[in-house]
Amino acid sequence: MSLVVVLLIAAAAAGLAAYTYLVLERLGRRGALPLACRAVAWAALGVLLVNVSCPRAPVMLRPLVLLDGSLSMAAGGVAWADARALATRLGDVRIFGDDRNPADTTPSRGRSLLTPALAAASASERPVIVVTDGEIEDAPDLPADLLARAGVRLLARPPRRDIAVVSIEGPARITAGDSLRLDIGVRGFGVAAADSVTLEVTTGERRLARRRVSAADGRPVPVAVPTAGLAAGDHLLRVALVAANDAEPRTDSRVHLVTVATTPGIVVLASPGDWDGRFLYRAIRDVAALPVRGYVRVEGDRWRSMRDLAVVPLAEVRAAAAQADLLVLKGAAGAFATGSRARGLWFWPSGEGGETLLTGDWYVSPGSSSPVAGAFLGQPVDSFAPATRITPVQPAPGDWVALTAQENRRGAERPIVVGHDGGRVRRVTVAADGLWRWAFRGGASEQSYRAWTAATVSWLLAGADSARGSARPMRAVVQNGRPLTFEWVAGGNPRNLPVLLTGSGHTRTDTLRFDGSGRAVAWLPVGEYRYRLDDGGSGTVAVEEYSDEWLPRPVTLTAHEARPIRAPTRSSARDWIWLFGLAVLALSAEWLARRRLGLR
Repeated sequence: MSLVVVLLIAAAAAGLAAYTYLVLERLGRRGALPLACRAVAWAALGVLLVNVSCPRAPVMLRPLVLLDGSLSMAAGGVAWADARALATRLGDVRIFGDDRNPADTTPSRGRSLLTPALAAASASERPVIVVTDGEIEDAPDLPADLLARAGVRLLARPPRRDIAVVSIEGPARITAGDSLRLDIGVRGFGVAAADSVTLEVTTGERRLARRRVSAADGRPVPVAVPTAGLAAGDHLLRVALVAANDAEPRTDSRVHLVTVATTPGIVVLASPGDWDGRFLYRAIRDVAALPVRGYVRVEGDRWRSMRDLAVVPLAEVRAAAAQADLLVLKGAAGAFATGSRARGLWFWPSGEGGETLLTGDWYVSPGSSSPVAGAFLGQPVDSFAPATRITPVQPAPGDWVALTAQENRRGAERPIVVGHDGGRVRRVTVAADGLWRWAFRGGASEQSYRAWTAATVSWLLAGADSARGSARPMRAVVQNGRPLTFEWVAGGNPRNLPVLLTGSGHTRTDTLRFDGSGRAVAWLPVGEYRYRLDDGGSGTVAVEEYSDEWLPRPVTLTAHEARPIRAPTRSSARDWIWLFGLAVLALSAEWLARRRLGLR
């Protein structure tokens, strides 16, 4: 059809050119050359004007190969060299797994995330091929159309016998003399699923605990670890299987960092020991990861422990209050705030200091916005048990108000939970009594009480710690292939922060570059490190050899060929550059021929 159109255009161009030179200008044989040039020029211009097209074979581009660079590709049964050789034969290789530099050519990534790489590769017109063991972490999130467009070459690893320490949970800080409880999960894979193994907890060359556990279901098993003799400071505890004799030794041990402190992290002082103080102590103990000590004054200057009501010397109470990270002061205990190094102070006045008290049924409502507002989202707070009395407080400029109260749901709203960020020290004041009934009645009110307690503790402890500096690691121990993430905890906007890392036989200097959310990452090889920030903060971190990638996991992808994305295309006349040149040359030749004939 296209050829017919071209012939018709050429015939029309030739006819118009002949009419011009033979009829209008009557040149006869002398006009043959300019006639032919004009016919060619007009034919080329006509074809360009109509934009005639014709079919052409699609151009086969070199495929883009996404190679799984996660640690599972280096596990037993999968040959990384063979996988990389296959990917190189198929096309241009791009390694996926996490957000690290794609120039890395080893299977060292701690995650198997395909979605970002597949979306980026699909934006090009090149065929996409995925070479993987099929154990993709974000497989449920993969767009079906993108996955169908890409081909998948599967190198699944065969099942093997393995027993692994899959989880370890415990407090990050304990008080000297306290026992440490670790919840350790051990799971068997393959024929090892029903085995029982021996667990051993060590620090350095010292063995702290040993226990026989079952590997049947992987449920956490509590292991009591005595800490007598551990000096104050950071201790890396290694939980390992004894003589596991399995196919993957890299899953046989885990690391847990615990800090032994001479004083507890959270201290609750109640004077008197009313119901609000008791329920608050229990809630903090349940939701906080730090060790909690509670003391109550029952008569005179005699203090007792909230744990067992044993008599405690006043000097011990003063020392605990002075060294606590978070100090909770109920009633007349507010004087203990003087001289404390706590970075969080939670005051709960109830008239013992001569404050005005307003009794009645004070129904509570959430404030407009506060750092703890999430605890009350979707909850009918105004239907909870009312406070029995309040102490009038006046928020200062810059303070936030989390809860307000109205007497019998009428009259002015009075603030009863006020927070203040003073830089190094954060303060929260609760000017109401009777909120313990929220926890006592259970249901939604109890959940809100616990959530509010957890959010308040978290906010109070988020202030800058002079011992830890302007930033601190979100997790002190990370899995192999995962980054250490530091969060900015000082006031003001985050700034680049130099850090010195010492460990694993070498010293490394790096710079923490914080993003808009106040977080910075550092990628480190397996080992134990001591870090020191440029502003003086320091601590211990570790990258353990264990990774979830070593564990046998379900294959979530299936091998298939890519769906064709290029249908036969057509080439239009305006894509032919030579046709423009032909029209220009023909017009130029006609002009020269007319000049020789003495024509314009």
